[in-house]
Amino acid sequence: MTPDHSSADRTRARTFVIAQFGLLAVLLLMPSGSLWQLSWDVRLGLSLLSYLGLLLLLVAGLSLGRGLTAIPLPNEHAKLRTGGLYRFARHPIYSGLLLFAIAHTAESGSGWTVVFCVLLVGLLVAKSSWEEVRLARHFPDYAEYARRTGRFMPRFHVRQS
Repeated sequence: MTPDHSSADRTRARTFVIAQFGLLAVLLLMPSGSLWQLSWDVRLGLSLLSYLGLLLLLVAGLSLGRGLTAIPLPNEHAKLRTGGLYRFARHPIYSGLLLFAIAHTAESGSGWTVVFCVLLVGLLVAKSSWEEVRLARHFPDYAEYARRTGRFMPRFHVRQS
């Protein structure tokens, strides 16, 4: 069964994706700055975090199988994933992208890169919020999953005695 998405939803979804890739491209193509200098070990750590973010993004995307789409709307192959990385975060692909972008920004030494990274974070928050409305419509159990699972990071529960 193919999900029935409105033309307006498909247009908005594509707009989110275009904006996301545009901001990411600017972030990556922005020249390094000199506002701050980092030691080689900090730079190495940030590079490792960047690669970890890309790995997280890749593993989370692959775990969706044929349910992975270029736009943030569920397709006919989509299943509600609540295991693997999706046990810890509702949007681990975005988590990986954010980890990559923030580490890259911290390494850049550029104030402009910070501006574009903040814009990317804001866009991903808006995109994931919009996407979750559609996921809740598509998957009856999504609201309960969202209640117990963090959006981009694990939700830590403190036990009360």
